[in-house]
Amino acid sequence: MKKFWLFIVLTCVFFSCSDSNKSNNNPNIPNYAVNAYLNTSLPSYNNLLYVSSPVYVPNYGAKGIIVMKTGEGTYTAFDAACPNQALTSCVAMTIDGIYAVCSCDKTSYNLFTGLGGQEYPMKQYRAELSGSSVHVYN
Repeated sequence: MKKFWLFIVLTCVFFSCSDSNKSNNNPNIPNYAVNAYLNTSLPSYNNLLYVSSPVYVPNYGAKGIIVMKTGEGTYTAFDAACPNQALTSCVAMTIDGIYAVCSCDKTSYNLFTGLGGQEYPMKQYRAELSGSSVHVYN
C-alpha cells in the first residue's frame, strides 16, 4: 500500500511540474532580461489600478511591454513584439481595448491570455503586485 501512495505522490509531482520557459520560447523574439517596477501612483501607470486597462511601457523586452490588470491583485505582462513576425519587420504592437494588434499582419492578441490564433502566442513575463508597484520580470 505504501508503494501505491508513493507512486501516486510522485506521479502528481511529476505532472504538476512544468517548464514555463519551454512554452514561452519563440524563435522570433530573443530572451531579453526584464526587471521593471511600475509605480501605480504615477500618472503613466495609473491605469494599472483598473481591470482591463492595459499600459504600454517602452524600453523593456524586445519592443516594450504591455501590462494589464486582470483581477484583484493579478496582472499579465507581454512583450509588445509581434510573436509571429521577424523582430525587425514590425513596430511594437498597439493596444486596442483588451487586445494587442500586430502592425504587420493585423492579428489581434488577447491581453488576458496572450493568444491570437497564430502559431505563437505573445511572449509572456511574470507580473506581481508589490505594494503600490507592479513588478514585471522574467
